[in-house]
Parts: sequence; structure tokens; C-alpha cells
Amino acid sequence: MKIQTDRFILREILPTDINGMYELDSNPEVHKYLGNQPIGHKEQLVDVINFIRQQYLDHGIGRWAIIDKKTQDFVGWAGLKFVTNDTNNHIHYYDLGYRLIQQYWGNGIATEVAQACLQYGFEQLNLKEIYSMADTDNEGSNHILRKLGFRQIESFDLEGILHFWYKIEKSEFIMK
Repeated sequence: MKIQTDRFILREILPTDINGMYELDSNPEVHKYLGNQPIGHKEQLVDVINFIRQQYLDHGIGRWAIIDKKTQDFVGWAGLKFVTNDTNNHIHYYDLGYRLIQQYWGNGIATEVAQACLQYGFEQLNLKEIYSMADTDNEGSNHILRKLGFRQIESFDLEGILHFWYKIEKSEFIMK
């Protein structure tokens, strides 16, 4: 499975992405709004990558690697995930997520690839709605979600941290 934007390729995360995933998830700044628990060893990512790859098999969808078309560099990940555990009294829903290596922040990448993920979800998977969440203090991510057309529905406590809960319906989605 592969999706393309003007600047990026979104493809399945592979075991060979471990170095890029380590650069991403070992950075404390990347994890500032994700519970402040960056990883310390590459070996921790083997199970993460296997879990993501199993989601492709179980649900036909999962987070995808973001690859720069010009350099072929791993930039981060983005995509839809089918969530089977209870989050904010929701279960069995599609969640949009994204995470970028810090050096790529501020270049419109998250918005560009998230837009492509939403389009895929609404057009290819024929989803009726997609959810997302962000730490209330994460101004960057909250801005991106609103820019994409998500509506902030409520705030809720996630492991002691206040988060905004977002939703976008297919009828609200505008292809850019």
C-alpha cells in the first residue's frame, strides 16, 4: 500500500525503518506531549513495528512511514489506526495520528500527509467519521487538526493529562 503527496510517499512501516523510528521516538522534544517517555534503546521498537504491521493484517490500516520523495529519508509516520481499546468512552474507531522527527517540524508536512490520510479514509475506506486527540497544551498539533477541519468536541483526562477530543465527518471533509 502506498499513498503519495506532492513531497512525500506514505508506505507501510518496515522493520528496516528502525533507525528512523529510533531518531523519532528517542527525542524528548518529540515526546513532550506524549507522556514524556522517549525510548532508550532501538530494541524497544521491534515490538512497536511488529504491532503496527499486525494492524495492517488485522484491520487493513495502520500508521505509515513518511518518506521524502527527493531524499528517500524517513521523516516520521502518519496515518489512520483502528483503535480497539477504550479511549474517552470510545471504542472501535479510526484515529488520525502523526509524528515527525524534530528537524522536519514547521514545514507543513503533518498537514500535507494528514490531509492525504483523511482522503484515503473517506474515499478508499468509505469511513463516515475519523477521530483524533491532542494534549491541550500542544498548540502545534491542535492547530493542525483544526486546519484539517476537525471539530473539537470536548476535553478529557488521558492518564492525568488534559486532552482535546476531535472529530471530522465525511460530509465535513474538504479535499485541498
